[in-house]
Amino acid sequence: MAYPPPVRIGRNPSAFRRNAVPIATTMLASMVTLLPIIATTPLMPPWGLIVFLAWRALHRHLWPVWIGFVLGAWDDAFSGAVMGTSMLLWTLILIGYDIIDRRMIWREFLQEWGLASAIILLVTVSGMAIAGYGNPLLMVPQIILSILAFPLVTRLCSRLDEWRLR
Repeated sequence: MAYPPPVRIGRNPSAFRRNAVPIATTMLASMVTLLPIIATTPLMPPWGLIVFLAWRALHRHLWPVWIGFVLGAWDDAFSGAVMGTSMLLWTLILIGYDIIDRRMIWREFLQEWGLASAIILLVTVSGMAIAGYGNPLLMVPQIILSILAFPLVTRLCSRLDEWRLR
């Protein structure tokens, strides 16, 4: 039987680990597109965006608004999207979250999932429109997989968050 790790009373978690884990996991998730997966239609969810939204769902004040620009640039470099698309959209996401947080003091997970689903839909369609792709129906499987992956990614981020704050 595995016992939980001992509680470290009077000790703060490592500042490096507290700050680096969310950024590093988002950057690594954006790099998943480097894997050699071949498909005739876009099926790979935007993992960087999903991890970005999962960390934002776990901690409201984790990301400053400017980090959307930096992490979006990283995502643009690896996703193959038009450079500047994720930079703009991720920054607008954080601005939108700040506006919503001023109006809604408390949200539950289903509301976070619904909000993340709407954001995933808007970002995917906006990215497609900016890139000038033809048929938007080709993006439907990717959007559905992305929306269904959000709770799993949030669960993974919460496990990493327990380790991060230990």
